[in-house]
Amino acid sequence: MNIREKTIALIDALKSTCQIYGMGNDGNEYKIITQVFLYKFVNDKFGCEIKKISSLLAAAKEWEVVYGEMTEDERWDILDGLDPDIPRLFPEHLIATLWNQQTKGDFDLIFDSAMVDIADKNMGIFSTQTTLKTRIPLFEKLTPYVTDEAQRAPFARALVDKLVNFSFEEAFAENYDFFAAIFEYLIKDYNTAGGGKYAEYYTPHSIAAIMARLLVGEGEDLHNIECYDPSAGTGTLLMALSHRIGEERCTIFAQDISQRSNKMLKLNLILNGLVSSLDHAIQGDTLVSPYHRSDDGQSLRQFDFVVSNPPFKMDFSDTRERIAAMPVRFWAGVPKVPARKKESMAIYTCFIQHVINSLKKRGRGAIVIPTGFITAKGGVENKILRHIVDEHIVYGCISMPPNVFATTGTNVSVLFFDNARTTEQVVLIDASRMGEEYRDGNNLKRRLRADEIDRIVNTFTSRETVDDFSVAVTYDEIRKKKYSLAAGQYFTVKIRYAQLSENEFLARMQAYSEELQELFAKDRELQTEILRRLEDVHFEECQKELSE
Repeated sequence: MNIREKTIALIDALKSTCQIYGMGNDGNEYKIITQVFLYKFVNDKFGCEIKKISSLLAAAKEWEVVYGEMTEDERWDILDGLDPDIPRLFPEHLIATLWNQQTKGDFDLIFDSAMVDIADKNMGIFSTQTTLKTRIPLFEKLTPYVTDEAQRAPFARALVDKLVNFSFEEAFAENYDFFAAIFEYLIKDYNTAGGGKYAEYYTPHSIAAIMARLLVGEGEDLHNIECYDPSAGTGTLLMALSHRIGEERCTIFAQDISQRSNKMLKLNLILNGLVSSLDHAIQGDTLVSPYHRSDDGQSLRQFDFVVSNPPFKMDFSDTRERIAAMPVRFWAGVPKVPARKKESMAIYTCFIQHVINSLKKRGRGAIVIPTGFITAKGGVENKILRHIVDEHIVYGCISMPPNVFATTGTNVSVLFFDNARTTEQVVLIDASRMGEEYRDGNNLKRRLRADEIDRIVNTFTSRETVDDFSVAVTYDEIRKKKYSLAAGQYFTVKIRYAQLSENEFLARMQAYSEELQELFAKDRELQTEILRRLEDVHFEECQKELSE
């Protein structure tokens, strides 16, 4: 097997272990899977890096044994030579050490202790935090999630058994595409309908790639770039953006209310070599308490690139008044609390405003929104549409294929913002008929092919007008169409004429007539069958009443 197949096999084995010990589809399963996977990654990354520093370790058949036999001073000499983004591990933390202690009856306590100690000793770099600055450690105790105390030690042994014969070292030479695919496979079971109200907003890599390519462009020499996602989720958009810019040339800033997402985002940052950005990955409510602020602590911090795929509709009635009390931030207003269906509150409109507010003067941004927004005729939606058109902030809109998201049937579009306001035209693309259908479990989904992604990007970049696909329009033209950003409303209607002889015309009319006669006949047969069945049902009911 190649390294991708081996890695997927490891993930499957870990999930199987959780299932065997009663935690398949359990609410805490994702914590175990993501943390154990990360523990193995960190263990192997540490080993790979210290072998580059120590020729003794590099030559050793079992580097863990040699490392454990070193003096404390010798180990510290090696640790001092490590890059700050590499975790510091000691012999008692290593998987090989745990393997050798499996016969001990309290192995569950040994396992948990090793994980927690790694987190404590690396808290300065490898933790994230909340808006209240509470530190969230890299690892936590895992075996207590097993309800039966007698099963905790066997569970820990089973996990270590899966880890000991696998190595990530071969994967360290792989690039973003490898880890993006592995990450998606790792968390796929936790981004389904059972994954909570945020799960349906997990962004497909095709859309993330389009957003990143169009925002960053081609061949730009970028340095010290700051990227931000106020509804970061698991970080798919930020990873695509940072990879396009260059991980070493950008810093990631993120915030999301979900604890689950924060754990997965942390894993994603580490897998993609963005450890230095962990301190900027914040858990908390972005709309109520935005963590990332300017140096004066008053206004919002502004960024070079801002991306977002926010939840579209949800009940935020408990915080609605606090948000509405910030009219400078939410200049177009905040959706009212409906008398019925509070969960239908359009929270995404607040995120659109937040994204625009978070752009530097020459910053660019993109946000995923429900397609219905682009033709809104009233409310907060229309106020935002008028603002982004009148102020020349929006410079593009792409309507995506249906069912491109795993668990929602909502049609989505992507808006593109340029706060430099350098263009006089807006590119509108209707990609709704693109993509190939495929089935994922019970879900019928659609995905964009590589050539279709290229076509969208190339057409957008060249501002090319393509029949029934794309058009470039001025802001005045958009205003004349009542601020609609739907590409189809600007397409030229073409009437195709066909030259038919009299005999061809009569033959075609005869065929239409025969087809209609056939349809009418089928309709009459269907009506007769329905009446017959109704009579049978009525007869049976009468018999039942008589017998009673």
